[in-house]
Amino acid sequence: MSTLKSSEIQMEDLLELAVQESASDLHLAVGLPPILRIHGALAPLDADPLKPEDTDRLMRSITPAHHLEAFETVHGADFGFGHKDVARFRVSIFRQKGHVGVVLRQIPTKILTLEDIGLPPQTRDLLFKPRGLILVTGPTGSGKTTTLASMLNIINMERDCHIITVEDPIEYFHGHQKSVVTQREVGVDVPTFKEALRRALRQDPDVILVGEMRDLETMEAALTAAETGHLVFATLHTTGAARTVDRIVDAFPTNQQEQVRMQLSTSIVAVISQCLMPRKDKAGRIAAFEIMIATSSIRSLIRDNKTFRITSDLQTGAKWGMQTLDSHLLDLWREGKIAYEELVTKAQDTEEVMQQIRGKQ
Repeated sequence: MSTLKSSEIQMEDLLELAVQESASDLHLAVGLPPILRIHGALAPLDADPLKPEDTDRLMRSITPAHHLEAFETVHGADFGFGHKDVARFRVSIFRQKGHVGVVLRQIPTKILTLEDIGLPPQTRDLLFKPRGLILVTGPTGSGKTTTLASMLNIINMERDCHIITVEDPIEYFHGHQKSVVTQREVGVDVPTFKEALRRALRQDPDVILVGEMRDLETMEAALTAAETGHLVFATLHTTGAARTVDRIVDAFPTNQQEQVRMQLSTSIVAVISQCLMPRKDKAGRIAAFEIMIATSSIRSLIRDNKTFRITSDLQTGAKWGMQTLDSHLLDLWREGKIAYEELVTKAQDTEEVMQQIRGKQ
């Protein structure tokens, strides 16, 4: 079979292929053929390397006019779009070495259940709290958006409330079910996360989802919303419960940190930290979770700036549904679901994990 010429490559065909192959991502870069990420591994297509005019053409075929303007001005833009009725994609367009680059992430149309994702049943109880802050954390591509979509879907189906989401861009669409759902996209419906949160408090919300707590103002607004009687969900690019708390506190000026610790200790409900790995037992990927539930002991540790002790509370907090990331990784490895390399590279305390393996053997 002859290699496909780069000038013949059409975005429509690439999107169809990404859907057929269940690819999580599609990469378009000058000097390489289009590349799919399938079950975590990169798979180049049998095609000629893309030329500068190819990536530019493919990018323009899917980019709305107002995002093209942003791209011309700041050399980058992010947006979401639907492909027919079969898939949605989150798109990042950018410049690299003077050329256009594009990365598309496929957003599954089916919202998974908490059981599908692998979260323990106790996490469901968190969704019926009247107020507080629930953080879902992890590196880019660890499935945070999928976890949050599953949680919001349960609230939407089972609770009578007003849900407001602030996202950049909107990924999962939530139709009105038992709840009323308002979804706002940064850059389209509202200029910034901070502005959206400020407005949200005047829109009679019960539940607020903040796509990402990326700056000090957004963190402040999310904490205030959680304190004033709303259930707030947010994401952070951190790994582990203790590091998440430290990351929020450290984002504030030194003279405010004690007050922020106090705010966090009263408003935090849970931290769910996750990572995503290829499965060893079959095709696909699997998530490992660290779960911190805010008990009175955890709240005291946050208030007294003793976050280094949080891990020991997680290790002994199974009856509240808590677990460390390392213990879950060990369980997945013992069950033959992940490879030894994944256990070692994803573990927070590799030495401790090795000791546990040697002790059991």
